[in-house]
Amino acid sequence: MIDWLSGTAANAIGLVGTACVLAAFAYINLAVKPNGVLFNAVNLVGALLLMISLLVHFNLASFLLEIAWASIALWGLLRALRRRAAGGAA
Repeated sequence: MIDWLSGTAANAIGLVGTACVLAAFAYINLAVKPNGVLFNAVNLVGALLLMISLLVHFNLASFLLEIAWASIALWGLLRALRRRAAGGAA
């Protein structure tokens, strides 16, 4: 879909995105007191990086999944930031 990003660069970006999503998943399952801002921010970055890689190696199902993943992560991030600003736990 785009020609300014090489296949190798797209793969590297996608691997970093995958690492972010997996790290966030591990974090939320292993942390004693998870930080919602951190969890959702890392998930959002991961989803966006995967979407960038999918612009080179396009797959509609995966792209739609990443749109949903990024949307949910953005919603969760904004919610956690609002809670933090209100003095509650993020």
